[in-house]
Amino acid sequence: MACYPEHSFMNNKNEFPESNRRDFLKNASLASMMAMIGGVELKADEPAKAAAGASADLTPIPKPPPINVGVIGLNEWGREILRQLALLPSDPLHGAHVVAICDNYPAALRRAGNQDAPTAQKYDDYTKLLADPNVQAVIIATPTGTHKEIALAALAAGKHVYCEAPLANTIDDAKAIAKAGRDAYKVVFQPGLQQRSHPQIDFLLPFIRSGALGKYVMVRAQWHKNTSWYRTAPGPEREAALNWRLHNATSTGLIGEEGIHQIDSICCFLKGRPEAVTGFSSTIKAYQDNREVPDTVQAIFEFPQGVNFFHDLTICNSYEKAYEVYLGTESAMMMRDFKAWLFKEGDAHNLGWEVYARHDLFYNETGIALVANASKQTTLAGSAQSFNPYDHEPLYYALEAFTANAANQTTDVKDYQDNYPDADAQALIDYLKGLKRKSAATWRDGLDATVLAIAANQAALKKQKLTLDKKWFEI
Repeated sequence: MACYPEHSFMNNKNEFPESNRRDFLKNASLASMMAMIGGVELKADEPAKAAAGASADLTPIPKPPPINVGVIGLNEWGREILRQLALLPSDPLHGAHVVAICDNYPAALRRAGNQDAPTAQKYDDYTKLLADPNVQAVIIATPTGTHKEIALAALAAGKHVYCEAPLANTIDDAKAIAKAGRDAYKVVFQPGLQQRSHPQIDFLLPFIRSGALGKYVMVRAQWHKNTSWYRTAPGPEREAALNWRLHNATSTGLIGEEGIHQIDSICCFLKGRPEAVTGFSSTIKAYQDNREVPDTVQAIFEFPQGVNFFHDLTICNSYEKAYEVYLGTESAMMMRDFKAWLFKEGDAHNLGWEVYARHDLFYNETGIALVANASKQTTLAGSAQSFNPYDHEPLYYALEAFTANAANQTTDVKDYQDNYPDADAQALIDYLKGLKRKSAATWRDGLDATVLAIAANQAALKKQKLTLDKKWFEI
């Protein structure tokens, strides 16, 4: 489900209605607030226990079979996708079978086949993989500029599609992919915006949108990593193929290829889109690889009501790595490695539950840990750096959502058509919209984030301000 609709509360006022804020923050039960910040354990019943408690005569609902997946693109990220798919539970509700892999570079195909997917069918052409009737879903992990051709062909072939973000390196291509994903209503189309499926985001959204921070003041985010982005290769042709991110014709730059996830996350929390972006860029280090993409980028996104988002990215220094900070008139929230802390202002209202929360010291500031499904042990033990309430990487949760949603969609479409063979397409669309799915990025999320990333990259390259045309987001 998209984190923000076409309209937004920020278009009118950049704080949550005060009555709703009071209802959520002050009138909630102490038990529920303690659970929110980690004071007590809060977990859903396991399906078997819940069914047994309800009735001993209930017949279990058949689960859809695991989805058969093909992975296209087997460089570093494609192989990481294979590793995360292998970690998915083997039960039908979450599982996936990697039945095919594809890469047009023989060594990459051979390596992934030998080490990561030994039982999968190997293809050197994605069209051959798409023609395989055993493949129900595809994951596209190829260079950004190649996504459109593959995604459109996969959707036309009736496959579920997970397309890495950004969707494309041009706005027109991104719109074409998003439109095809929207129109292919019988299958799942999921952009690779991983945080949309992360349990921490699901947990934090209602809390932050309730007005826990007060009125938004500003947002800061950074992505710092000491790396070159250059990939070595045995020959010039392979070197060019591996280093597509270094050239403006094929890359959306640091802010697009890396920063898009933070851009999307912040738009999700602010529940709106910026109206303009101003960019700056520079190349600080000396390189011998003829790169065009700057190694250091800053952007200022202007949201309605004077709220600005300051974004800073570099591959020259790793200090403080990556984080997001949301500042409000009542409190600030820092999110780092999908862990979050609340920092209250001295004159902020006392909400009553803070004393039960885990408190971590950051220099001279005390952060209240915001942890979903945490026990007292998780909440109170260890340091801010060491505690981690989640067992998996963000990519795992995105792939878990994709494979589960694809499996359910396949079963639900078949069941509906078997029971209502004369129903028209709109009836099926309406039926599918009413079904519950795991949280995941939608075509709308993918389009908006991609357009913003492309615009920010262009603003940074030109070192100028760009007003964001609403037509860029329309299909």
